[in-house]
Amino acid sequence: MALGEGNQSSVTTFVLLGFSEYPNLQIPLFLVFLIVYTVSLVGNLGIIVVIRFNPKLHTPMYFFLSHLSFLDICYSSVFTPKLLEILVVEDRTISFKGCMVQFYFVCAFVITEMFMLAVMAYDRFVAVCNPLLYTVAMSQKLCALLVAGTYTWGGICSLTLTYSLLELSYCGPNIINHFGCEYSAILSLSCSDPYFSQMTCLVISTFNEACSLLIILASYLFIVVTIVKMPSTGGLQKAFSTCASHLTAITIFHGIILLLYCVPNSKSSWLLVKVATVFFTVMIPMLNPLIYSLRNKDVKDTARMLIHTKLLSHSM
Repeated sequence: MALGEGNQSSVTTFVLLGFSEYPNLQIPLFLVFLIVYTVSLVGNLGIIVVIRFNPKLHTPMYFFLSHLSFLDICYSSVFTPKLLEILVVEDRTISFKGCMVQFYFVCAFVITEMFMLAVMAYDRFVAVCNPLLYTVAMSQKLCALLVAGTYTWGGICSLTLTYSLLELSYCGPNIINHFGCEYSAILSLSCSDPYFSQMTCLVISTFNEACSLLIILASYLFIVVTIVKMPSTGGLQKAFSTCASHLTAITIFHGIILLLYCVPNSKSSWLLVKVATVFFTVMIPMLNPLIYSLRNKDVKDTARMLIHTKLLSHSM
């Protein structure tokens, strides 16, 4: 039965193993991931609402942060519901088309977030190194173009990678040793030559990781040089606090990506890959709102004001 334009596949569904090798942990893991996912949704939606309601936060930095929160909601919502489902039901299947759709959206949102973090690093570079011209340099039009560019590039890269998977043939087995449709897990099930797909993935992954890290490192190199030259400690502290949250988010995001790159593609490493992917797709979307809100006075003050207003309206 043909499932793609260039492939001849007999497989119409995949079986997701998830964490089925640990039957006693299924319910505890379900509860943990459900709590984390709920906190992630509430936290990221909260940041979007807070930024929308406070005119003081209508700046390029918070414009990008609201899109980062939106991306966190999107890619955690593509993976996590299926993860929760296979932890509590016997039927762990996903259709071939459903698998490819899941892969496309996760890949698109992750690549988009990768470059959104790079855009945010550039924004911090302009804010710290050229504060007097910040509002002119980071105009509304430029911010919109930068955001549109990250979404477009994420979509193009993901479409290319998804096409490379669709060109392969899948004739069994159909068991994915993962809780979602992860690239290497799908590729391992192919019964045709995966060379083109592997090279496509290698080129796109290396290019994206190198480019985004280069933008981030260059931006922060100039920021460090500017901070060192600052005469007052007050300016130094303000510059550091402006960048600390973003640096923390970048370190966690790229740290896990590089960990996944370095893990050897063998059966013994699948558990590490699954744990790292869980942290990447479930935990990071929860951590980002905490990282940005706990260190940000404006966000905390607006959140308190909204909660206080809501409580007053209910008590009246």
